[in-house]
Amino acid sequence: MSQNNKRAIRNHTKLSVAIATALISSTALAVDFKGYFRSGIGSTVGGGDQACFSAPGVSKYRLGNECETYAEIQLGDEVFSEGDTSFYVDSMIAYVTNQENDEEFTGGDDANIGVRQFNVQGTNVIESLPGSMLWIGKRYYKRHDIHINDFYYWDVSGPGAGLQDIDVGTGLLHVAWTRSANDETSDEVVLDPNDINTVTNDIIDIRWTDLPVNPNGTLEIGVDYGQANLNDAQEDKGIDDQDGFMVTTEHHQTDFFGGFNKLTFQYATDSLVRNLSAGLNGSKGVANSNALNDGDMFRVIDHGVIPMGSSMDMFYVGIYQDTSMKNDTGATWMSLGARPTYYWSQRMSTAVEIGLDRVSPEAAGEDDRDLQKLTIAQQWSPSAKFFARPQLRLFATYANWNEDAYNAASDSIGPDEGDGLTFGAQAEVWW
Repeated sequence: MSQNNKRAIRNHTKLSVAIATALISSTALAVDFKGYFRSGIGSTVGGGDQACFSAPGVSKYRLGNECETYAEIQLGDEVFSEGDTSFYVDSMIAYVTNQENDEEFTGGDDANIGVRQFNVQGTNVIESLPGSMLWIGKRYYKRHDIHINDFYYWDVSGPGAGLQDIDVGTGLLHVAWTRSANDETSDEVVLDPNDINTVTNDIIDIRWTDLPVNPNGTLEIGVDYGQANLNDAQEDKGIDDQDGFMVTTEHHQTDFFGGFNKLTFQYATDSLVRNLSAGLNGSKGVANSNALNDGDMFRVIDHGVIPMGSSMDMFYVGIYQDTSMKNDTGATWMSLGARPTYYWSQRMSTAVEIGLDRVSPEAAGEDDRDLQKLTIAQQWSPSAKFFARPQLRLFATYANWNEDAYNAASDSIGPDEGDGLTFGAQAEVWW
């Protein structure tokens, strides 16, 4: 055997030992491995890739209506624990692609990778506030969403710092400082390319949770304040930034006909109003100090899951949102949706999702944007529960909209058409 071959064998052996050592070390560390992904394949009747359907500027009903592969990989570990005090390191990387072929890389603009979370959480590090947790970094922060249309109606996630789970006798108090940014653009303001045109927005979030108000019912109350921090170049250019606030009250009822119900009221002004006409999914609680964000928003949401007999349950939602803007670019959004599921066994079920959306622009002479969407899906999952995952689905989706006002479909359906039919398969899992 030549010396080169012997050297190659020794190098491969060292590499194998190093990999084995890393795997053993990772197992010994017991790193928390969490995540989420959805992926699949679909087509449109009449030709082309799977089309997805949504009314302008609002969240779409999801079942059989997601055209991308999306994944979140989360790794975390408790790096210190002594008595009641601990430090936890958390991280998350997200990935999204159009699921068009095998090799979808960021270098070819076929996929995007994002840093969603990197933070450290210290529990009981402040001795005078037992049970509290101090956190610093980028984090998903107490997000409130509606599962079947993926609408995050209260979400101030991002880089920040906070102190949560402060025992105040009745309920818990949580305080956070987070940040978002936006590009300042309007007809009145034109920034020189050498100037910094990204406006930094700070958000102060205060919440009082776990307030008992009735048997099996609790109340959560929150106030968010958003304000821009302009730099010298932005102030010299005369950017007219907007601050604003959002007030949220949510009642959470457990054991509601055997399930749960959440009733939410929200009111927001200026920087904490996301304009529907801009296609920004309504107000998520993310500050946008753009001078055009001059208005207010009122929203009511009711949603939950209830059993309907021993072999059936249903997720339901109703949304009313009225956004009024000074420049008449606001809109009223009304949405009704339901996903009843019948369980044939512990493993197999059939789900039907119905979603109705109407977006009515406040500008005079604008037509309503209506969308009706219906999906039927055959599903396989580990147990006969609505949120049981992983879930494998075969689906067919039909949507109808008023084509004279807008096009609700993605590229596979032309702008002059008013309906579409798609079919496909999808896997969804969180762990």
